[in-house]
This record gives sequence, structure tokens and C-alpha cells, in this order.
Amino acid sequence: MLTVAKHTVEKGLQYAYRDRKTKKRNFRSLWIQRINAGVREHGMSYSEFIGKLQKSGNTMNRKVLADLAMNHPDAFKAVVESVK
Repeated sequence: MLTVAKHTVEKGLQYAYRDRKTKKRNFRSLWIQRINAGVREHGMSYSEFIGKLQKSGNTMNRKVLADLAMNHPDAFKAVVESVK
């Protein structure tokens, strides 16, 4: 009985380790989707926007951009316009 409990705990720890990585991946994917939706309203594609953003030297990360796109559309519009 003790070995079954040990194996269950070890397997649980393996799942926790794996899913911490997966959580990061899922959030990045969600941010990209939100940015893409926001950028499409202004007539650009996501890849086009990110390329121009990096060329302009802007250092905003995807998490911040996604938050702007969702909660502050006017600020996000200003970012898009500055990149165009």
C-alpha cells in the first residue's frame, strides 16, 4: 500500500512539473490570439505587427500588448498607429 502511495505522489510531481511548462505555453498562445484580434481591427496581421514593432525598437512584451488590446483599446490603437 505504501509503494502505491509513493508512486502516486511521484507521478503527481511529474505532472505538476510538466504542466507548469504547459501553462506558460498556453498563456503565450492566448496572448498572441488576443493581439491578433486587436490588430486585425486596424487592418494588419499579427506577424506584420510584431515585425514592425521589433523594427521600431519597442520593448513591450506580448502579455502587456494583450492586456492593452483587451482592456485599453485606445492605448492599443496608439501603439498600432505608432508602428504603422
